[in-house]
Amino acid sequence: MTQVFTKEGRSVPVTVILAGPCVVTQRKTSKTDGYEAVQVGFEEVEFRKLDRARKGHLQKKQLKAYRNLREFRVTDGAAYEIGQELTVSRFQEGDPIDVTGVSKGKGFQGVIKRHHKAGGPKSHGSCFHRSTGSIGQRTYPGKVFKNMKLPGHMGDERVTVKNLTVVEVRSDENLLFVRGAVPGGPNAFLIVQNRNPTFKDRKEPSKAPAGEAPVEEQKA
Repeated sequence: MTQVFTKEGRSVPVTVILAGPCVVTQRKTSKTDGYEAVQVGFEEVEFRKLDRARKGHLQKKQLKAYRNLREFRVTDGAAYEIGQELTVSRFQEGDPIDVTGVSKGKGFQGVIKRHHKAGGPKSHGSCFHRSTGSIGQRTYPGKVFKNMKLPGHMGDERVTVKNLTVVEVRSDENLLFVRGAVPGGPNAFLIVQNRNPTFKDRKEPSKAPAGEAPVEEQKA
């Protein structure tokens, strides 16, 4: 992470992402596979570092070796060709995006750090500082309820940060400057895609009363 400055002189915290170039390694169609999708490869490596299945899959199409392969659903697979490069120029400044990655692993943690519980008194003799506390029941129901917030493994899970904003795009360096933080640490593998607007994100058109023209037509 770093910071950039706007024209007004404001500091904006950003994460710099090396986004591409990615290469289309496979096309799936509704006729042959039952759905439309494209497989994309990223981070070129030597063939000796791949397993046999992935090596044969790429050599059959006369493509280079890529460490990461991911599949994305598309509406029109005919718009993509095997070997086509997808660059960071597909994004523009101000675009809303979703970033998916694996969060940092934090090992086994207690309930205060993992679930933000308050804990007990810190005075002498309380014997209840950062422990879990009582979770048992009495004769009824005589069990511990499911989804009880307990100590356990924290982090190292797939996370999607939604509705981030593209601050800057450097096509010559394949760099994407995104406002805010993204999952994972340095050199983590991320999936960046344009945000699909939900029903709440869409703006409904203004409805004019019956017999009256819309405001735009009245001004015209």
